[in-house]
Order: sequence, then C-alpha cells, then structure tokens
Amino acid sequence: MRLFFLIMIITFSCQSKNQTEMHEYTNDLINSTSPYLLQHAHNPVNWQEWSSEVLEKAKKEDKPILVSIGYSSCHWCHVMEKESFEDTAVSKIMNEYFINIKVDREERPDVDQVYMDAVQAMGLQGGWPLNVFLTPDQKPFYGGTYFPKEGWVNLLNSINEAFKNNREKINESAEAFTQNLQAKESEKYKLEGTDYRLSQDEINITYQNLEKKFDTVDGGIKKSPKFPMPSVWQFLATYAHQTKNEKALAHLEFTLEKIADGGIYDHVGGGFARYSTDEEWHIPHFEKMLYDNGQLLSLYANGFKISQNSKFKTTILETVEWLRREMLDESGGFYSALDADSEGEEGKFYVWSDDEIQKLAGADTNLIRAYYDVKPNGNWEGKNALRVVANEETLSQKLGLSREEFNAKIKTFKQIALTERETRVRPGLDNKIIAGWNGLVLSGLSESYQALQDSSILELANQNAVFLKSLIRDGQLFRFPNKDLEGFMEDYAAVIQSFIKYYETTLDRSYLELAQTLTIRVEEVFYDPDENLYYFSSDESASLIARKKEFFDNVIPSSNSLMAWNLTHLGTHLYDDEMAQKGQSILAQVRELIIQEPEYMSNWGMLALELADTFAEVIIIGPKAKEFTNALNQQFIPNKIISATIEESDKPPFKFKTALNGETTIYVCFNKSCKRPVTTVDAAIKQMLNN
Repeated sequence: MRLFFLIMIITFSCQSKNQTEMHEYTNDLINSTSPYLLQHAHNPVNWQEWSSEVLEKAKKEDKPILVSIGYSSCHWCHVMEKESFEDTAVSKIMNEYFINIKVDREERPDVDQVYMDAVQAMGLQGGWPLNVFLTPDQKPFYGGTYFPKEGWVNLLNSINEAFKNNREKINESAEAFTQNLQAKESEKYKLEGTDYRLSQDEINITYQNLEKKFDTVDGGIKKSPKFPMPSVWQFLATYAHQTKNEKALAHLEFTLEKIADGGIYDHVGGGFARYSTDEEWHIPHFEKMLYDNGQLLSLYANGFKISQNSKFKTTILETVEWLRREMLDESGGFYSALDADSEGEEGKFYVWSDDEIQKLAGADTNLIRAYYDVKPNGNWEGKNALRVVANEETLSQKLGLSREEFNAKIKTFKQIALTERETRVRPGLDNKIIAGWNGLVLSGLSESYQALQDSSILELANQNAVFLKSLIRDGQLFRFPNKDLEGFMEDYAAVIQSFIKYYETTLDRSYLELAQTLTIRVEEVFYDPDENLYYFSSDESASLIARKKEFFDNVIPSSNSLMAWNLTHLGTHLYDDEMAQKGQSILAQVRELIIQEPEYMSNWGMLALELADTFAEVIIIGPKAKEFTNALNQQFIPNKIISATIEESDKPPFKFKTALNGETTIYVCFNKSCKRPVTTVDAAIKQMLNN
C-alpha cells in the first residue's frame, strides 16, 4: 500500500494549546510585496518565496518541500498561523526537516492550481490554507488544508520519518500523482465533437439536470456551504430568455432576492462576502473578494434588465458605492480583498449587539429589528448578522407607513450604521491589484451602467478601463501594476471580455482593438493546438511539474470558457470568421459535458445557448448612435453583439452601411445577412426577437 494511504489514516487530535507568548522573528518574506506573505514575515518558520533558487536548495540539501498556499483574507490561514506557524516548537520541526515555501495563491495561481489538483487527486478535500508536501524535485506525495496544531506536529514527524525510511514508496506515490497531473484534459474528459449547437431537446435536458439541484426554499443550489456562483445564474437567465420558461425565470429572480436579502450581502456598506456557511445565505465567511463582486454586479444588472426589480437596483448601487469607497486605488484599479477578521475575530467588523441597534435606530428600533432579524441575544454567536427576513410591503403596512416612508427609514438607518461602523477597527485590506479581477469588475460596471444608465457608474468604469489599459505593454498584459509578471490566462481572458463589453457600452473602439491585440498574444503563447485549448500559463512562464489548463467553471468561470466567448464575440465584431469559428470549435469539444454537468460548465453552457439561438449582429450608424446603444443595452438580449459609430466608417462591420437620410440607422444582421434597415430601437428589437 502506498505511503499516502498510510498517512491518510493517521488520527489527528483537534486540541491545541493556547499561545501566550509573542516571538520576534524575521524571515525572507520580509522582502515580499504580497500582503499575505508579509503577514508571515515574522513567523519563526524559515519561510521562503517560491523561486528557482529555493527549489534548487531543496535538491542540494535533499529535503522534502512544504508548500503552504493561502491568501490574505483567508480566515483558516490566520488560524493555522496562530496555532502552528507562530509556535517556536512547531517551527523548529519545520525548519529542521523541510524547505518551507509560502505562496500567495493570488500572486501565483499557477502554483496553486497544480498542487490543488494534486491534493484532489489524492482523494482529499481541497481548500485554503493548502499545505502540500513535495519531493525535492517538486513532485507532490501528500497534502491537506487546515490542520490543528497537534495533528500538524504528528503529520510533520510522520512525513519526516517516512521520507527517511520509506523514500522509495514516497517517490512511487509522487510519480503517480505527477503523471495524473500531466494527463491531457482531452483524454481525461473525452473531449471530442465538432458540432457546437445544442438541439432544443438537449437544451431542455441540460436545464433539467440543473433544475433538480435547485433549492426551492432558500434559492440557489441546495447545498451547504453556499457560494453565489454567478455564472450558474447567468446561464439560467440566458436559458429563460431563449425558452420563455417561466419556472426558470422565477427561480432566477427568487435566488437573486434570497442572496441580496441574506447576511452574505453587507446591508450596511454594500458588497458581498465570499460565501454563506449555511443554506439560508445568512452567516457568511466574512471576507469580501473583488472577483465575486465584479461578477455579481453583472448578474444583478442582468437581473434588473429582466425584472426591473428595485431591490436589484439598490444592490447594484450599494455595491458600486462600496467599491468606490473601500476598494478603489487612486490609479483607477481595485484592490483584491477585505479580510474576514478584525481584532482577531471573524466578522467582528460586520455584526451588531441589540443594544447597538437600539442606540442607532432610536424610535425605529422595532422596525429595524423586524426587518433585519435582530434578536436581543443575537442571531449568531451572541451578535446579530443582519439579514432581511420581512416582506417590505407587509411590514410597512403593519407599521402604518407608506413604502416611501419605510424605504426612507431603512436608508437613514443604513447611513447612521455605516458612520458608526467606520469608527471600528477595520478588517485587513489586501491591496494587490490584479488584472483579471479588475477585468471582471469592468464587465460588471459596464453592464451595471447599461442597466441603470447612472453616469457615476460609467465614470468609475472609465477610470478602471484606463487603468487596465496601462497594464498592457508591448502587446503583453501584466498581472500587477507593480511587478514584471505577465498575466495568466485568467487575466487575459477576463480583460479581453471586459474590453469587448466596455466597447459595447461606450463605443470607444480603441478597446475593441486592444482586445484584438491581447487575443493575438494569447494565440502566440497560451494556445495548445493539440487539444485546441489554452494553457493557464504562457510558454514563457517558469516551468512547473505540470502545465495546466483551466476547464471547469467555478466561482470564477474557467479561462477557456471565457476565451471561447471572446473569440466568438470578437470574431463577429471584426468579421473575422476564422476567429469566431475557433471559439465555436472549442465549445464543440465540451458539448456533451455541458449537457451532463451544467453546474460546473455553466459559462460554457451560456455561450452554447447564445449560439443555439439566432445570434444577432446589431450595427448602428448615425448621430444618435450612443442613445440608441444605451436604449438597446437596457434590454436583456444575450444572443447579440452591438457595434456602433456616429461617423460612417469603412471598417468592418460598418463598410457599405450608411445612416439613411442622415437619420441614425440600425442594421440587424444574422451571419452577415442584414434585415431591412430601421430607424427606431423598438423596430430593431422586434427584428432580433422575431427572426
């Protein structure tokens, strides 16, 4: 039996001693720019950053490598640090037996991806902190996530003993896991097929496979913990639009309301936490991640386009204001995350005692208690995590208030509570500015402006677009503004998509051209012609034991699904048939997986739905091009692109098209074949929907 099975059955005790002493120590991480690595710079562990020099040191000393991966707002990363990595007895074992490497997963997602896949290949649960043991040549043989102190010490000693006395078995296991990591996606998942189109029966089967997982009580997918998973609900929105399925539409709106009402949403300051620990969306894991909020802006913007639900509008506006107030750098970029903890306690910044609520709400205390589920003894660990539990119409009538009066009281309470909360010790801010995550936010801001036509949102989008443009040098996209590190595929894919959406919002064609420039770079250094997919890291990146491809959609859509969308949309904009067809051919390979596993192929599925329907090319020419574009963008019509110009142009797709009689003219085309030109938005919408 291989060693990793022996290690897996070790029983770990969950008890750990309280630490009472503080230790002054400085390791090599003090020179890092990562907020997460700097958090560990004064651990007594001899942490080092991932580098070729450190990896070579492991070979020379013939020591196993411990790679510990996390991020600055990770609660359990902080817990394990305090229990184990700040303990001198534990660090002594680590320093004596291991080469200890700390990795910020947001700086090096390529390293994180390889070793997360390794742990999952071991049959273990993935998550963060991610602790993986490697041979001196970087091959993984065991790992896990959070370990209590006593269990961690037992594991360290077991690994050391096994490395000394059972090296052959360790090497055997490591080699097997490495071969698994290096297996081709096309072979593992049987990627084949040339037809990207789903039949109507296949579309309905895909929906049914997702529908059976719906939580009809609390919204979303029935599981705990609950992640928002925006791409799942974007898929559902596209499905409901295409099929006119009222049940699907109802679950979409129900889910968005439940998420916005839950404690996962910050009712005082706006913005969403990463996930809910329960099925009711009530108690979040309190860290706020930029990538979630960018995608949720897009989702709620589309939700508002569909339903005109005022709650969705409020959610968008408050989340945008949170981004502006707490996450915006003066450069126009957005920071990556806010910690879950403050003053050593998870959620302390966000929760309230009943006494605090009474003081803030005054005469409206009963209203606020009833609306936000405030209990005298708290609704979570003695405090109150606010969530909406009352129907606004019913509660306002019960209290003898008009809806306007009721809404005004809620708004006033939020303002007072936010002012009070600003006096508290704030959660830690991870001030890394990541290209791809900013791309997700630019898409969210663009779509939010489309939905609400709020000029302040457009202003923020403009700032962010200019910032992202500054990350492009000599045709390459850099992941950070302050590091000479080329972006990964997730950066390129998200930024290209955001530039396409920004162009369709503002008509600034320079961003469409930038999207084209970045796509050329992607084809040069990320594309694998053997599998017709894109690697996560470029040809020019430092080599790891495996070069992975992002495939399944998760909390962030996979970079390959984003790129398939980009190629299809950008190719259609540019009249580049080869580009568009490449996107379709990539999609065709995963067609069967979309049908079988829509929850984990949701972004792929959304593109498949767009292309299963008639895909409209909307071309607008004339003096009111911006006004017409704004009017069209307020509608939820996912299976379209919009190209618009005030002045006539000889560039595709405007060539040979004119503003008839000087009036702004709309050409609705399908596969370059255009219907009769029209001069009103309503007429164009009818042509799109009735084709």
